[in-house]
Amino acid sequence: MSLRTSRTAAAALVTFATFTDLVAYSIAVPVLPDLSRQIGASATVIGLLFSSFGLSLLVVSIPMGAVSDRIGRKLPLVLGLVALAASTVLFAFAEDLSWLFAARLVQGAADAVTWVVGFALIADLYGPAERGRVMGLVMAGANFGLMIGPSLGGWLYESGGVKLPFLTAAALSAAGALGFLWLRLPSTHAVREPVPLRLVVSVPAVAACALAVIVAAATLSMLEPVVSLWLALQIDLNPTRIGLVFGIAAVVSTGLHPVYGRLADRWGGRQLTMIGLVAMASTLPLLAQAWSFESAVGLYVLVAATAALVITPSLAYMADATSQAGVESFGVSYGLYNFAWGVGLLVGPAAGGFLFERLGFERLTLVWMPVVVAITVLLRGRSRAVLARPV
Repeated sequence: MSLRTSRTAAAALVTFATFTDLVAYSIAVPVLPDLSRQIGASATVIGLLFSSFGLSLLVVSIPMGAVSDRIGRKLPLVLGLVALAASTVLFAFAEDLSWLFAARLVQGAADAVTWVVGFALIADLYGPAERGRVMGLVMAGANFGLMIGPSLGGWLYESGGVKLPFLTAAALSAAGALGFLWLRLPSTHAVREPVPLRLVVSVPAVAACALAVIVAAATLSMLEPVVSLWLALQIDLNPTRIGLVFGIAAVVSTGLHPVYGRLADRWGGRQLTMIGLVAMASTLPLLAQAWSFESAVGLYVLVAATAALVITPSLAYMADATSQAGVESFGVSYGLYNFAWGVGLLVGPAAGGFLFERLGFERLTLVWMPVVVAITVLLRGRSRAVLARPV
């Protein structure tokens, strides 16, 4: 088998595509607010600009998964990366807010295509004994993009002005699109029979996985704003040290994704996902006991490690739930996965902010923990009868 038709090349390109997507997403963090202010945007409008990304992600995820089941994975991935390149070029040459909103909406749609179709392709090419390992490697590569994106964006912005960060992301996206054009996918995995969404959702294990993803995404996205506020108010950490807390945790979780992927291959994605949810919920009250910068780093690393124990195994869990139920529609199921993640991202920060204002961080964690554990117990019982894997 030549490199052009190998599974390894396909997995490497999916990793590069998700890495590029997160670089393009995070590179905007230090640049967009300043660019928006330069053309007269208020803080409220800047917030709406950032949230518009999630809107198009939710709208596109499931339909694009279904389309890729019908026509194959290659063309959607090429077009998704072309759209990502176009969105970053729009950012670079934006002259008013309408351009920025258009670019952000296209970027959200491109993100949906890259993640949904990319992981559907991995599920096509790798069987249950290997999926976790490969998906863990993809997540590690993607996480690296999230780690370097903000600092890379800030450095390029200072070095070459507003256009350079976005044009760099556009060049990476174009390179990814050319890579998928070069790739020759095995014909046996090119096209799947389209399956109605209602049929996929009606599989108990698939529905349970989607709900687990919503809970995980809501918990993680809840933490991002409230932990920053709590560290500043309670421990008096400055923004640089708060950034280090998150950055060190990101480095650790990046290294753990491949490890958890291998464990998912051995013990099953469902089992590890449920263990990860309970472990993540159980570590939240511990985080609220941090008393210094060093303790905050250690405890948040623990939370990030348990969160990674949900993310990578849940990706394998969705593929296992789909294939073992006899559906074999990975595009639709990963569209549902991405949609569930987006729902969690919308719910988490709003719920976290509401509870933080009324209860404080320590009580928030004590309220959130039993809710997550109870939901996990219910989901485990719901999916057990349908999805069983030998150890």
